[in-house]
Amino acid sequence: MLENTTVIQRPDRVTLFASCMVDQLAPNVGENTVEVLEYLGVSVDFLNDQTCCGQPAFNSGFRSEAHPVAERFIDLFEKVKGPIVVPSGSCAAMVRNYYGDLFRNDKELAGRAKRVGDRLFELTEFLSHFFGTDAIAGKSDGYATYHKCCHLLREIGVDEQPIEMLVNIEGLEFSPLERADVCCGFGGAFSVKMPDISSAILDEKLDFIEANGSSTVVAADTGCVYQMQGGLRRRGSDVQVVHIAQVLAESIRNRSTSEPKR
Repeated sequence: MLENTTVIQRPDRVTLFASCMVDQLAPNVGENTVEVLEYLGVSVDFLNDQTCCGQPAFNSGFRSEAHPVAERFIDLFEKVKGPIVVPSGSCAAMVRNYYGDLFRNDKELAGRAKRVGDRLFELTEFLSHFFGTDAIAGKSDGYATYHKCCHLLREIGVDEQPIEMLVNIEGLEFSPLERADVCCGFGGAFSVKMPDISSAILDEKLDFIEANGSSTVVAADTGCVYQMQGGLRRRGSDVQVVHIAQVLAESIRNRSTSEPKR
């Protein structure tokens, strides 16, 4: 008797939601995301009119300002077909978990938001769900550890999947980070509004990073990357903090260049 199995159809086309921080501060993360997806045979579309999902205003309590920004997001992305991929757990959480609250007084808009949110995936979530954590057969070197970003872990439920992807990279020595699930202190506007508390949280995180001994810290949200990298630079540390899309893309390129030409 055959066992019941669930077959997940792998999409061949997605739309990239870049996120504000990627668009304005780290376009390489968006480029790396496209490179990883195309390696897996996925074509990537991009809406040039896309802007913010409304998270900064919403998290700061400015719901009336967040509402039209989020509504415009829905207007744009409900028109695309197939999955929407974003290299940010916090943006994914905003659309999937908080649009319902933001639009609670408008059932029609809330329904539209849910339909868009059901098709939106954070990058590592998308990769592990449709392709598996062993899909990127890359190659690298050096020593790395991984910081579990708060929204990705607690709001999206992505925990060990990124670590499994890193461990699968040939030649990369991975070392678990102590208290990897503890906040880095960024929290978007939180780090601006409460800098003393943010700095104290960051200092503890950096202590664990330096004790780990890895040369690279990997994270899946650009805000966390910049928060930890800035703190390490102020300490005079040589440890680098990078987005996981960069690590995966570089490992793909390394594998390609190391293979003998036929």
